[in-house]
Amino acid sequence: MTKADNIISKYIDSFILPSPPLSPLWNQESILYGKPPKWNYIDNCMITALLMLYDVSGDKRLLDYSVKFIDTYVTEDGTIPTMNFADYNLDNINGGKNLFRLWKLTGDERCRLGFEKLWYEQIVRHPRLSCGSFWHKAVYQDQIWLDGAYMVLPFMAEYAKLHDMRGVTEDVQRQFTDIRKIMRDPVTGLYYHGYDDTNTMCWADKITGLSPEFWLRSNGWLCAALADTCEIASDSSALRQQLASLLHDMCSFCTDDGMLLQLPARAELEGNYPETSGTLLFAYSALKAARLGICGDDIRTAGKKAFNTVTEKYIDNSGDIPLLKNICLMGGLGGDACRDGSAEYYLSEKVVENDGKGIAPYIMAYTELKKIQ
Repeated sequence: MTKADNIISKYIDSFILPSPPLSPLWNQESILYGKPPKWNYIDNCMITALLMLYDVSGDKRLLDYSVKFIDTYVTEDGTIPTMNFADYNLDNINGGKNLFRLWKLTGDERCRLGFEKLWYEQIVRHPRLSCGSFWHKAVYQDQIWLDGAYMVLPFMAEYAKLHDMRGVTEDVQRQFTDIRKIMRDPVTGLYYHGYDDTNTMCWADKITGLSPEFWLRSNGWLCAALADTCEIASDSSALRQQLASLLHDMCSFCTDDGMLLQLPARAELEGNYPETSGTLLFAYSALKAARLGICGDDIRTAGKKAFNTVTEKYIDNSGDIPLLKNICLMGGLGGDACRDGSAEYYLSEKVVENDGKGIAPYIMAYTELKKIQ
């Protein structure tokens, strides 16, 4: 058994499976800020990871826990009582991917009804920018955030494939293309975290509408969004090229040991640090891209190196429960605190251990390593 095998086993046995679905041990935002239980993207990232691990391990406990989790939040008719469609929050669509997977695995009708409600009650009605891309949330109107691509576009690709909706497939590809045209920096190849179509937000450049910095995890979300969508829409050469280009450009910002910094292009800044959740999203995407034939051995090697460095240097495995370190708790733009998107802002956000936004990508990257061995 490798060290990574041991870490995964400990996480499953001592941390994840014992977690009550209404108060999971991995949701540090809910724990630290006393948030009430509700359908959210963080918990659903963990369920996604567990279902990926189930695919490679066959451990039925993972499937059973995932079913128990979904049953806690989704009623028999597919309603999610703790979710408000009027929020038009792309984060809430993330769990729809798990409804697809569990429906295919179990045939549970509540899952099918659930993802159909997400489609008709939110996706069909979701407000869009002038370019056609979705608003990130109702409270962030006329804005694109990279995070949203991961939350919604693979779900749409899956829905389009299930129902043979070519127009939806084209919509997904166009939204990825718009993100590239609008938010990619041609010098570094990295993507800015946010874009404001009105150029009026406190964080937005008054000419370009772009936020000022490249935040690692947002680029990691985009990588994972592209990788997952490429697996679903395997014939999309444009998406494959976009993913290959982003992974190649991110590689140039890896440190000698394979890690990426919270602000990848600002290595000179005091307080900038190797951030694990974004590095692991990169590792997951690199390993998946290599498995799908999108990238070659250089990208596979970079993904594996990043995963191994996190395993060796950023996880304390001395206790019954491993401790994954250097996870940025959250990152956003605007809002009541008017987060200005500056380097100082991103480096001021709380750094935590054992948050789902780090553990889930660790498990996801681990499953990809298992698939290519």
